[in-house]
Amino acid sequence: MIKASNVSKKFGRLQALDNVSLTCNKGECIALIGPNGCGKTTLIKSILGMVVCDSGFITFNGQNIKQHWQYRAKIGYMPQIGRYPDNMTIGQVLNMMKDIRGKESGKLDEELVTNFGLNEQMQKRMRTLSGGTRQKVSAALAFLFNPDVLILDEPTAGLDPLSSEILKEKIISEKNRGKLVLITSHILSELDDLVTQVIYMQEGKLCFHKSIDELRMDTGETKLSKAISNVMLESMKAK
Repeated sequence: MIKASNVSKKFGRLQALDNVSLTCNKGECIALIGPNGCGKTTLIKSILGMVVCDSGFITFNGQNIKQHWQYRAKIGYMPQIGRYPDNMTIGQVLNMMKDIRGKESGKLDEELVTNFGLNEQMQKRMRTLSGGTRQKVSAALAFLFNPDVLILDEPTAGLDPLSSEILKEKIISEKNRGKLVLITSHILSELDDLVTQVIYMQEGKLCFHKSIDELRMDTGETKLSKAISNVMLESMKAK
């Protein structure tokens, strides 16, 4: 579904991505993990077309994204920090996005709008919202247009335990419907029940792309946080 082939990107002297190749298929929930500055965000932005790679290429359903920008309509993106016009209400933000997408939006998925209780807060202005409620708006927008691919950057950050569980159940449901879900998170305990595969990056390089079962077998750990800690410790020792 999404394939990166020998993708590299440099910002000045910083090699953000170094010859990264990977394939992400539908029906998978993939954790994109690595230390700060490892290239996760640059990779995500490259997939979204927000960053143009220096070499290599990315395809979506077999088509090079440089020549076929329409693929973006099939991706729902939840940024780590959502930024919205302060004076607009929740309802106005949702309606604005519906208007921008227009007829191409198809059948809307407003399950999170309802389950998060946002339909009862439509008149609240964005500047008055807590960080957690902003996260709910971002999550609702990511799922709203029923995309084939979901890219979620630290999706549970700032959410209360109930809202976090609602979002996780929604992620699992969409994965089971055959969608591709890419998640970045520093709270690895949140991912144990979600992910089927793990991509681990370090210093712009792809270190491994394994199924969660392979990773657990290789490290002898059942919890993702323990398994990744082992990987990081081994990497530090190797240096």
